[in-house]
Amino acid sequence: MPKKKQYNDLSDPNLLGLILRLALPSVVGLSIHALQQAVNAIFVGVLGAQAIAAVGMTLPIVVLLTAVGQGIGVGIASIISRHLGAGEYLEASRGASTALALAAPIGIMFTVALLLSLRGIFVTLGATPTIMPAALDYAATLLYGYTLMLLNIVNGFIVRAEGNTRFSMWTMITAFILNAVLDPVFIFLLDLGVRGAALATLVSQIAAISLYIAYFTNLRGIVVVRISHISLRADRIRELAFIGAPATMTSILSAVAFMLLYGAAAPFGDDSIAAVGIAVRLLTIGALPITGFCIGSQALLGFGWGSRDFARVLRAVKFILSMTVALSVAYSVAVVIFARPLVRLFSDSEKVTEIAVSTCIVFHLFFGLFGIQSLVTAMLQSFGRARLSAVVSMARQGYLFIPAVLLFPVISGFNGLLASQAIAELGAGMIALFVMFHQFTELRRARRHHASTAIGDRGLT
Repeated sequence: MPKKKQYNDLSDPNLLGLILRLALPSVVGLSIHALQQAVNAIFVGVLGAQAIAAVGMTLPIVVLLTAVGQGIGVGIASIISRHLGAGEYLEASRGASTALALAAPIGIMFTVALLLSLRGIFVTLGATPTIMPAALDYAATLLYGYTLMLLNIVNGFIVRAEGNTRFSMWTMITAFILNAVLDPVFIFLLDLGVRGAALATLVSQIAAISLYIAYFTNLRGIVVVRISHISLRADRIRELAFIGAPATMTSILSAVAFMLLYGAAAPFGDDSIAAVGIAVRLLTIGALPITGFCIGSQALLGFGWGSRDFARVLRAVKFILSMTVALSVAYSVAVVIFARPLVRLFSDSEKVTEIAVSTCIVFHLFFGLFGIQSLVTAMLQSFGRARLSAVVSMARQGYLFIPAVLLFPVISGFNGLLASQAIAELGAGMIALFVMFHQFTELRRARRHHASTAIGDRGLT
């Protein structure tokens, strides 16, 4: 049993208030993360189109790196929340300790492998001789802090899974403030260029891991991270991998998709690469708060599933859906209307701006459907339904987008590149919508069955 009361009681009868208390700090935290990326890009943008393109081309590598953390984090968050719902606190602690024990060596292994193959990766991405030096400087510096970044991602999922989304939020805010302060110091005052932006991010990761170490050392939550709780039993690792694998594969597919996207833009020149990088960054900025709302709510969904309270889960899902759709539609409309001033934040080049404005508009035409995709993916992950979550999550940047981005630019040039993202977004939204209605039907059936079983048990007693 926990020695201290968690920040949010996941069985609180005030469902809507609980969802907001869980989700909003997560939204703020991930929005801050998106803002941190934007601030880096704004400072780097002063250095010119090549610097913008270099940082933009590093995004697929960053996505690939975070893929492992997302997978471990999603898997362990689902396990923790369901164990807490069933009252199995020791099992939740064992899961968290094991996840962190696995994350550290994986981070070191990926760091070494990527450092050895970094130049080849950028060649594949289509880096020109003018972009390559800056891209290598930025990416290599970031890689030295990858293990810390991986541990921070997993720690964030653990803390949110036990209901303490506020601590995760403040950790991200602290890292952002430090990053924003150090960016101009390292980039301009110390004249380190794009490497300075990467160093600022690295220092902010060190600050974040220090806060998480203090959190678990001082026993501020339900989950207790201890070496003695590490359990490398095959069934535990298998469960973690089975639930987390779709999230990892989705992130890897996103990295592959970005690589293909930049590769398709490369024949059109550095300005087109920079424009695509700006559009992708705006997509990421819009996606993170919506993803944050869903991630923050996953603890509640998993807890409700673990306690077999299907009526509560259904009410929660409907409310979360209304919020995520509202956020995604509002962001889509805002980017389409204000594309030019938004692009101007990242580049002063007239040519880059003209290309980026049209790119941003087309990329965000069907972004309003992203809220449905995010909710359905989070719901299925919370329930432990890995295969079905993979079908939904891999559509947008995977089996719909990759064939499109390989085919359409060959047929229609740069316009085909733009169409590939819009078509994939639309198709993924339709798939998510179909799965969502099917899950709603199953939840209603489970609710009726659970209610009738409870009535029968009371009759027997």
